[in-house]
Amino acid sequence: MEVSIPDKTYFRIGEVSKILGVEPYVVRYWESEFKSVKPIRTTSDHRLYRRQDVQELLTIKGLLYEDKFTIDGAKKQLYKIKDKTIYENKKYEQILEDIKAGLKQIRRIVG
Repeated sequence: MEVSIPDKTYFRIGEVSKILGVEPYVVRYWESEFKSVKPIRTTSDHRLYRRQDVQELLTIKGLLYEDKFTIDGAKKQLYKIKDKTIYENKKYEQILEDIKAGLKQIRRIVG
């Protein structure tokens, strides 16, 4: 089931719990277990979650509830996902560097 995240920069814990369909204490627990979720604290010590945090929490919920991973298993799976993303980004960066070098070569020939 695809969940739509409202077009906002910051979310309070109540909003996040509604988006995720879990109680606020579950969000707080996941925050304590998964260090990739780092809400900003206001001066009154309220949590403000960024869109990135909400997306990460949706991924965590999917791993735990749909894929039936344990907390430790979900942590390992998140690490694998992030590691794969970093590898793919580096691969694309290399492709872009090759294109850039090719364009510079064409510019020298034409120029």
